[in-house]
Amino acid sequence: MQTNPVLKNKVQSLRKTGKTFGEMQKIVGIKIPKSTLSNWCKNIPLPPAFQKRLEKINYVNLRKASKLAIERSKNAKLNLIKDLRKNNKHLLSKIDKNVGKMLLAMLYLGEGAKRDGILMLGSSDVNIIKLFLKLLELCYEIDRDLIKCRISYRADQNIGELTNYWSKAIKVPIKNFYKTIPDPRTINRKTKKADYKGVCVIHILKSSKIQLELKIVSEIIMGR
Repeated sequence: MQTNPVLKNKVQSLRKTGKTFGEMQKIVGIKIPKSTLSNWCKNIPLPPAFQKRLEKINYVNLRKASKLAIERSKNAKLNLIKDLRKNNKHLLSKIDKNVGKMLLAMLYLGEGAKRDGILMLGSSDVNIIKLFLKLLELCYEIDRDLIKCRISYRADQNIGELTNYWSKAIKVPIKNFYKTIPDPRTINRKTKKADYKGVCVIHILKSSKIQLELKIVSEIIMGR
């Protein structure tokens, strides 16, 4: 750009006070190329505190950029989840009793008890318990009175609060929960995860045939 003596003098005066190129552009109200500013100010001595101030400005800008990047990443993930949910929602209509039984067999193979004759599954993940019960109701129309629960918990946790949490979350009445004692290995040891609600173990009464069938279905799927 053509040199404007008045503008150049103004820029140099601002530089002497320790203004950054960005600040000078805002003050003079003109988008001067940084290469031009650098040339005009190359021999201008800077105040002693300029470097610390510049480091602070860069730190603030870096934090702003980091927050924006996190926000963009978060929004991108939310949009992805929205699209995936929309694109896969139709799968729900495909789940009949036969498909449900295969899903249940795979879930039980991974998470269920391996003792013959006992249909039992435990997890600290409420969604796994919900899925287990939902599939059981779909495939076998399990009577809720046959669903018994036991909570494995740590010594510093309140069993009453845990029972209320699991009862509401999985829609099983409190009367169906067995009384339990805390894990003695955890006495005098603080629970580190604030959201840990213990392990809910589901035991289905009169279900030895169901447990055997799920075992056979998983074996068939695996080609055994």
